[in-house]
Amino acid sequence: MTSTFFHIAEHSLESSKNKVLRNAVHVEEAEVEKCVRDVMKEKKIELKDTGFKTNLHISLLQISGYKKLYLNVENLRKIPYDSENEEHEEQLIELWNLLMPHENLKARISKQWCDIGFQGDDPKTDFRGMGLLGLVNLVYSYAIVGINLTEMAYSLLKNGALKAYLYNVVSGLPQMKHFHQFYCYLVYEFDKFWFEEEPESIMHFNQYREKFHEKIKGLLLDYNVVLTLQCTKKP
Repeated sequence: MTSTFFHIAEHSLESSKNKVLRNAVHVEEAEVEKCVRDVMKEKKIELKDTGFKTNLHISLLQISGYKKLYLNVENLRKIPYDSENEEHEEQLIELWNLLMPHENLKARISKQWCDIGFQGDDPKTDFRGMGLLGLVNLVYSYAIVGINLTEMAYSLLKNGALKAYLYNVVSGLPQMKHFHQFYCYLVYEFDKFWFEEEPESIMHFNQYREKFHEKIKGLLLDYNVVLTLQCTKKP
């Protein structure tokens, strides 16, 4: 099945006048099997129709999983970076050690942070828009560019543009790791895009960021899209 099936199923359920069908898109994972039976009963479909039953089961996992993933990502984004929080500070230092393993950070507040792409001597000010989500993703990437790509991935998830991609690459519940994998794809592709475009200077970053954003949105319009770190494939 491609994501086209899931989009049709989701739209049909959400727009149904039947309460059982409408509520199906919000079902918890543990209740999916019961929900499938309830929907089939409402639609007068025999339970021995295993093909329909299997497809509906997968669809409900995908649809409810996407909604849950968005909530998890949103909750992480809403957590502001707190320099008084020991765990937050440990993650920030871990980021420094990952990117600069051969150079010691001389002080928590230091111009050295600019060497890995932050705008000032205290990285916490750069996390305002994306909160802790920006830091968590930065374990995979590089400061301000990374935070911008976190915002891009988040906005695509929020507006539903990631549904086709996730429905195609995840056969069960989409999880946080799948969001991070998409983020890694953006980082990899933006690096290639930047060098291919050969901008005059970093001062044109926002212009090329938007151009890249439009490119990714175009790819995601294809219900059969599967994005990998090597290339874009269509099954």
